[in-house]
Amino acid sequence: MLEKEKRRLKIKARIRKKISGTAERPRLSVFRSNKQIYAQLIDDVTGTTLASASSLKMEEKLPKKEMAAKVGELIAKNAKEAGIEKVLPRMPRKPVSKKLCSTETGIYIMGE
Repeated sequence: MLEKEKRRLKIKARIRKKISGTAERPRLSVFRSNKQIYAQLIDDVTGTTLASASSLKMEEKLPKKEMAAKVGELIAKNAKEAGIEKVLPRMPRKPVSKKLCSTETGIYIMGE
């Protein structure tokens, strides 16, 4: 197994040990590649994705920080359509990059 895959599996296990989402309050998962950003709301009890959004569907070319905020607003809109009012944050009190923080801010702004 490649080192990158091992690292991702260790991160996944560490997060799942601390946070578990339900249908009423799903877990927010954000993944950032070099070019795109993806967000999902996951119900860990049934193992399903309740809502998702990504920057792949955006036609306009934006800076990464603005693109992350747009993805946050989009996932918030999709969550409201699915009937989800509250979400679990990625990892409480864990430092995040500005791009991931922009995604979460977009979600919380739309949630208020």
